[in-house]
Amino acid sequence: MFKRDVQELKNLVLRNIRKQGLETPLLQKRLIEAWPIVAGEMIARYTTDVRIYNQTLLVRLSIPALRADLSMRRQEYVRRLNEYVGNQVITDIQFR
Repeated sequence: MFKRDVQELKNLVLRNIRKQGLETPLLQKRLIEAWPIVAGEMIARYTTDVRIYNQTLLVRLSIPALRADLSMRRQEYVRRLNEYVGNQVITDIQFR
């Protein structure tokens, strides 16, 4: 008899995703999709575009006063978004 190397399917899939270099893009997509959830419905309503560039979340807002208010709390949003995804995906947020 021989001993089988039994592994969980979850670990095999994660290893394969990492090997193919897809982990970061998937985490970025999850973080972008998390913006309306973390920011809240009111802020999401005035958000026109969300992108990630060089570990910076770029959020385009339609109301200048909201940009100023959110800029003061951007580190809080960075922390909350990274916690939601479960990994450090972004280091900063720019509101435009």
